[in-house]
Amino acid sequence: MHVAIVGGGVMGAATAWFLARAHGVRVTVLERDASYARASSALSACAIRQQFSTAINIRLSQDSLAFYRRISTELAVGDDAPSIGLVEPGYLYLAASDAGAQVLRAQHALQAEYAVHTALLDPTALAQRFPWLSTDGLTLGSLGLSTATSGEGWFDGYAAMQAFRRAAVASGVHFVEEEATGFTVDGQGSAVRVTEVTARSGRVFPCDAVVIAAGAWSAAVSAPLGVTLPVHARKRDVFAFEADVDLRDAPLLIDPSGMWFRPELQRGQFLCGAPPRGDDADEMPLDQVDHGLFDDVIWPALAARVPAFDRLKVTSSWAGYYEMNDFDHNGLVGRLAPYGNAYTACGFSGHGLQQAPAVGRGLAELIVTGQYLTLDLSPLRVDRIAEGRPLREQNVI
Repeated sequence: MHVAIVGGGVMGAATAWFLARAHGVRVTVLERDASYARASSALSACAIRQQFSTAINIRLSQDSLAFYRRISTELAVGDDAPSIGLVEPGYLYLAASDAGAQVLRAQHALQAEYAVHTALLDPTALAQRFPWLSTDGLTLGSLGLSTATSGEGWFDGYAAMQAFRRAAVASGVHFVEEEATGFTVDGQGSAVRVTEVTARSGRVFPCDAVVIAAGAWSAAVSAPLGVTLPVHARKRDVFAFEADVDLRDAPLLIDPSGMWFRPELQRGQFLCGAPPRGDDADEMPLDQVDHGLFDDVIWPALAARVPAFDRLKVTSSWAGYYEMNDFDHNGLVGRLAPYGNAYTACGFSGHGLQQAPAVGRGLAELIVTGQYLTLDLSPLRVDRIAEGRPLREQNVI
């Protein structure tokens, strides 16, 4: 069996590794830009959490966290044991209304069903636990705790992607720098199949199955198959700043305003961001960071929530794309109808990097055996779009 994967980011590389390592499948990965200059795997803020509003996202991130915790052994190549700098200080979701507090309580109950450990903290408890935090206007906080079954924090996403890529190559996967532009299709009706992937260079790659894991560009890649995916490239700006305060043990904080921040390893170093201002247009240029977003929105929210941030200095900024699934903000995983051998993994709307290990494993199982063996990913099936049955995820940052 020979599988062609379009997209060599973390999702494509993880799927390739599981196919080759666990199932002995021959795999060719087509990646149009080997520098990964615009890849979400390289530009993400690289966090992982289990505080989701849907069970499938909780399970995916739990399983992926377990993998990332042991990545140095799972993806070791010879004496090269990869390190992704995973830390688990937690996520802190804050509510500023009774309705917001009720949402946190409802999600806390769902998360507890899946052994996710979170602590619900009222304003007094928040102030005691985080003396640097202003609790003005807050009604409740939800803090993710690190245990054997759950944990939240952040890691080096680019290192994780490269670790999957190196391990995949060591397992026999062939990566080529090519842009997929079309497909050869054979058969009719329920027997229609993809037999080749055509590249812009003119090269043709025969295959027994194809996976489209091209991130924010998956819709464009799928279009020649007559498949319409509601996945779009949406720019998100990230700012690095420094302030004279030591919050290295702070969690990743999500303010009711939409602002988020987290500390870096060095004292007084932080990352932050917020939803874009105005229209969330497709494929806004990544070199046009909205500095007014920081000045007008983020900084006032930072200073209001953490008084020590009233004096700070922005040190750098960048932008990357969310592969936003406008249908329901959840990943699209599985077979692409009507094809019997075409699959996708895309549209994760900001949480693909953290879920790549579990998705890659599941998709590899589906391709080889026709079913999910470890974790049932069918709630993310692509057919839910045609069925008009969205699986809404409320916690999209």
